[in-house]
Amino acid sequence: MSDFDGRAFARSLSTGPGVYLMRDADGKVLYVGKARNLRRRVASYFSRRDLGPRINLLVRKVASMEVSLTRTEAEALLLENEWIKAHLPRFNVNLRDDKSYPWIRLELGHDYPRIGFYRGNRKPPHRYFGPFSSAGAVREALNQIYRLFGLRQCRDTVFANRTRPCLQYQINRCSAPCVGHISRDDYAADVRAAVQFLEGRNEAVIEHLAERMEQASQALEFEQAAAYRDRIRAVQQVRGSQFVTGGTTDLDVIGIHAQSGKAAVHVVEFRHGRNVGGRSHFPGNVHKELSVAEVLAAFLGQYYADRTPPSEILLSDEPADSALWAEALGSRREARVTLSWRVRGERAEWVRMAAANAEDALRRRLAERDQIGRGLAALAELLDLGSPPERLECFDISHISGTETVASCVVFGPRGADKKQYRHFNIRDVIPGDDYAAMEQVLRRRYTRALEQSDELPDLVLIDGGKGQLGRARAVFEELGLDAIPLLGIAKGPARRAGYETFVMGDREVVPGPHHAASHLVQQIRDEAHRFAIKGHRQRRQKRAQASPLEQVRGIGPKRRQALLKAFGGLQGIRDAGIDELMRVGGINRKLAEAVVDQLKRS
Repeated sequence: MSDFDGRAFARSLSTGPGVYLMRDADGKVLYVGKARNLRRRVASYFSRRDLGPRINLLVRKVASMEVSLTRTEAEALLLENEWIKAHLPRFNVNLRDDKSYPWIRLELGHDYPRIGFYRGNRKPPHRYFGPFSSAGAVREALNQIYRLFGLRQCRDTVFANRTRPCLQYQINRCSAPCVGHISRDDYAADVRAAVQFLEGRNEAVIEHLAERMEQASQALEFEQAAAYRDRIRAVQQVRGSQFVTGGTTDLDVIGIHAQSGKAAVHVVEFRHGRNVGGRSHFPGNVHKELSVAEVLAAFLGQYYADRTPPSEILLSDEPADSALWAEALGSRREARVTLSWRVRGERAEWVRMAAANAEDALRRRLAERDQIGRGLAALAELLDLGSPPERLECFDISHISGTETVASCVVFGPRGADKKQYRHFNIRDVIPGDDYAAMEQVLRRRYTRALEQSDELPDLVLIDGGKGQLGRARAVFEELGLDAIPLLGIAKGPARRAGYETFVMGDREVVPGPHHAASHLVQQIRDEAHRFAIKGHRQRRQKRAQASPLEQVRGIGPKRRQALLKAFGGLQGIRDAGIDELMRVGGINRKLAEAVVDQLKRS
């Protein structure tokens, strides 16, 4: 029980609107809330009446509080949800996404800007379009842009070293600016048209393409004119597909379903008259005491905390403080936002479909969680762990003939995979193909860092391998003083048959069989570790394959690389050239020529 005097603290507060934050004795944020009257709202927590088991537990843990005044209750509502997303308090409904939302990024600052798929922080000077509800929606939009406008997809390193058009040019998905097949002005016009297309200004796009078609026709370039004609038809087909009829063209449709103290929210987005996809979300910390209206209100705040809301939002249920939310979202949009939950006709059908999607997503999520819970309980019983593990970490190694070795660490718990905790490790300074040494290195790096940074440690560690791998792992754990953490080796079964793996733990060996719940769970975790390791290996291999040896030469930038490649017809021509021949290229002195020769001999 904390000795924090909440009533005295409340008496010191303003009677205006604001946000309050509760911390425990360790300084960890427990709860964030907003109030129209801060003094009255905070005092209500510390009255002597019974507030229910959840709030009573919260109050007992409070050791300190902070407040922030706002001008209006709507401002308090927005600030509350920004703090919730920042701190993820235990007692708030939290919207935890497995990964960031995808965007389309137009990379400015280049004569021929690249457009492509992007996740991460949005930094200037580039321009971003989105966020999109799914990666599939982004790729569909990009495919249309490449087909209609021929903007480049390749990265700058590839672009700078091209000497002839790539396959994308051959299939009419790129205008080949890398080799001068399109002028800078014409490419810039295509970029402007692509931006208009992403903004939904299809009439302007058609006018642009029609003008280009007329120019090609007057220049007697009839094949090019026919290509522009086909692009116009394609834009018209896109404009006619997935169009929202009767009303606002920018809107979100949100359906919610709650069951067994869990909730799912499904969002379908319509932008510029087109359905750009839907996605299901699973808010955390949803308690049976919370109503659907409260969960939906919490979702709205966090979902629109880092995105601009559309002009209209259709909802399957009325959220708590609906009028206040309309005002708050309107202030974020800097224009009016309409919340509607009693709709008819086509819009009612959209809402019903969103709610049905939410119900189906929650059903599948609960079934998956039940299966994982049964697997954890069965694993604890099989291995005599005492209680089901709350955190499992599994490691795997991936390489081809010992090259570009990458290790993976995946994390699972009662809620399934925790993808934010996944890690790749590039293995260095080991004999190629020595999986034992690679496993030893990744375990030492992972848990040395965990001890230094006081990270959460696992209740069980899974090693994809038999006694040899397990022995190396046990030696590392003993060296680090972590020998109390159980280690489980997963040795492949006869003929590598799934379900017949041998579990090795200490001196014990168990074959649970293909129908055992523990076997199902371990297969899922091991396969995920294997998938993630292969992904890291492929990324590392691709990065190396795309890198030019000339990039390693200090003093050879993109322009000098391009000059060398053009002068000698490619990398092989540069390899065959002598120092004196290299020096004939503008900007290449003897020192640089010698450095180029040395680098190409090593590569």
